[in-house]
Amino acid sequence: MKETRIGVIGVGGMGSTHAKNIAAGKISRCRLTAVCDVNPAAMTGYEASVKKFQDSRELIRSGAVDAVLIATPHYDHTTIGIDALKQGLHVLVEKPISVHKADAERLVAAHKNKKQVFAAMFNQRTLSQYSKVKDLIDKKELGEIVRINWIVTAWYRTEYYYRMGDWRATWAGEGGGVLLNQCPHQLDMLQWFFGMPSKVRAFCAIGKRHKIEVEDDVTAYLEYPNGATGVFIASTGEAPGTNRLEIAADNGKLVMENDALTFTRNEIPTSRHLRTCKAGFAKPPVWNIDIPVKASGGQHVAIISNFVDAILDGAPLIASAREGIRSVELGNAMLLSAFLDKTVDLPLDGRVFERHLKKKIRESKFVKKTIRKVEKQNMDKSFI
Repeated sequence: MKETRIGVIGVGGMGSTHAKNIAAGKISRCRLTAVCDVNPAAMTGYEASVKKFQDSRELIRSGAVDAVLIATPHYDHTTIGIDALKQGLHVLVEKPISVHKADAERLVAAHKNKKQVFAAMFNQRTLSQYSKVKDLIDKKELGEIVRINWIVTAWYRTEYYYRMGDWRATWAGEGGGVLLNQCPHQLDMLQWFFGMPSKVRAFCAIGKRHKIEVEDDVTAYLEYPNGATGVFIASTGEAPGTNRLEIAADNGKLVMENDALTFTRNEIPTSRHLRTCKAGFAKPPVWNIDIPVKASGGQHVAIISNFVDAILDGAPLIASAREGIRSVELGNAMLLSAFLDKTVDLPLDGRVFERHLKKKIRESKFVKKTIRKVEKQNMDKSFI
């Protein structure tokens, strides 16, 4: 195989951006051969050679593609992904890989043939500031981590945004709010950097800033197996908002904010200094290090390119879909903690959260007014 024939399923919003990037030749050795959407109007503007389908099952069985990129509303990620995997196609799925952990486990279980590439669209892993944080942690430059504080309130969204589709910001259509739509990126980073916590206590405000039935404001407390603690704060109702990650560790403090990375490094590790210092109010001397990082990365194009390289060359994936279960589990645990008003232990029983989510859907009385004519959105600018 010299190239990968790819079909994009769901070409409204983010999916259209992916399809157009592929069609424009931004991904080498990759050709857009099919698109699929329930809305025929969404499939206009593509070359005649690109086949159009309104049913994903027909595209998957058409023989026109070697791989699919799934960019539909969230619940369909699981069913379409399972169908594509069972039909032998390579699969790249948008975040989150599923709405809840039980569905994510069903999706991953369908990946039986290891020759099939199964990837997730965690494009923020390609950003240099995040990859540098990961590198510093993996190389033990920070020493043992003792505290994490991530404030990510720069995911600002308007009422107009939530009215752009019937599925948005409803339990039945989307399955959640900021934790499921915007913050899968940061939840993925949390587990990528620090592993999974053992306990979660969260407070999730439902429709605090918007007229929606799902969470748009979250404050969560995390406990890790080594005794480290974390606080995670997210919102779509604050402007201008903040994206600040602070990591306190034995060797100092690492701060990422506004695309800048600063390491205040202790000359003597905290654990040794506090035991050996003979002065009551002294602190370890420090080096202030500004770590150079670029403000951008390959983003979505890099993930699709990596997906193609994995198919054609066996390259390791930047983001395996199997890892996508963890960010789903973190978000589910936060919501479940808020539903139950208590601390939740991890690993999470996905079936428990699934039951609570289905109850939310059954009991929903939310009536949503949707904008029928939506101006074209620039989805390239929809991430931070």
